[in-house]
Amino acid sequence: MTTDTAGTAPRPAHSSPPGPADRSARPRPRSGPVNDERLRRWRLVLGGDSAESTGCALTGRDAAMDGALTALYGGGGRPGGPGGSNRSAGLGASAPSVARWLGDIRTYFPSSVVQVMQRDAIDRLGLSALLLEPEMPEAVEADVHLVGTLLSLNKAMPETTKETARAVVRKVVDDLEKRLATRTRATLTGALDRSARIDRPRHHDIDWGRTIRANLKNYLPEYGTVVPERLIGYGRAAQSVKKDIILCIDQSGSMAASVVYASVFGAVLASMRTLQTRLVVFDTAVVDLTDQLDDPVDVLFGTQLGGGTDINRALAYCQSKISRPADTVVVLISDLYEGGIRDEMLKRVAAMKASGVQFVTLLALSDEGAPAYDRDHAAALGALGAPAFACTPDLFPEVMAAAIEKRPLPIPDKETHR
Repeated sequence: MTTDTAGTAPRPAHSSPPGPADRSARPRPRSGPVNDERLRRWRLVLGGDSAESTGCALTGRDAAMDGALTALYGGGGRPGGPGGSNRSAGLGASAPSVARWLGDIRTYFPSSVVQVMQRDAIDRLGLSALLLEPEMPEAVEADVHLVGTLLSLNKAMPETTKETARAVVRKVVDDLEKRLATRTRATLTGALDRSARIDRPRHHDIDWGRTIRANLKNYLPEYGTVVPERLIGYGRAAQSVKKDIILCIDQSGSMAASVVYASVFGAVLASMRTLQTRLVVFDTAVVDLTDQLDDPVDVLFGTQLGGGTDINRALAYCQSKISRPADTVVVLISDLYEGGIRDEMLKRVAAMKASGVQFVTLLALSDEGAPAYDRDHAAALGALGAPAFACTPDLFPEVMAAAIEKRPLPIPDKETHR
């Protein structure tokens, strides 16, 4: 696996070059720019001893890249060691050395590869402990996954590190808001306007689809047209007309990316005067973070990733905060691995829907693909008319708009979530 620009992507431990196992008997390819580049890339993928048969010696930038890869995927030693292929051969406990390694990979590899290597370092080599050092957050390539790691370490962080960690989180949150806020506000403002129907609309406010359907009985075949007796239009929602949105977020460890995105969206929704937004996070306890919605970074540092899950208790709290069921949308973001009372959870969802609440279940709010989730619970919610599905951040505004307008939700892949 290779990158288009700076070198090679992280090498898996089981990689092997194509061809027979006895590489010594394999004819050496003729020299040339294409073959030389191919050998160079295989040498970087395979590492040192296992790639001697390539006959490709690495120098300069390639040798430095190989050292950075060996530090993570080769084992032994520690970053910052003396020369050659042992320059970086494992992430040791020295915070400055790890900071240098993090700086190296940002120099030698594209951002997308850096993010993969950072996650691998956390998983394979216990980099979580090293992130507690004040130097660490300043050296890493900030992304949603790193924010999740920092939040999971929040309670264990020394005070000297917390401000630096907040700066990393702030950068990611600001980038997400820039990407998501404008489209979200535009989409939901339109949905709120359309949700207020009027029977005497001005011409540019006529909902032609609903008007035609309402007047089909007045179709004149000789003229090939419908004579509308009644016009149906979009009302322009006044500032005092509000929809109530309740975001109920599972903060178990597997939901880290969803918590980050949901906090950003919560802040965006809270900034809209026509919406009254409440944000609730839960594990086995329930915490209402609504009063911190003006700053999603405060929201994120108010969460505690990890722990158990009691969806029933969280929904009981949300249910107690509903005062206008017909104008309320409840969004449950959870993998549905319930540790509480399953039947009670389902009864609460059924009761909310019966009262007129629009109930949305998102198995994940992230770009990470199909999540792991409790399929029995998802099927039970689907039977209640609350289908559970994963949602990307780019689709979330459309999901919310559909819920506000009380029309079918744009489920991305029904087969996956049956």
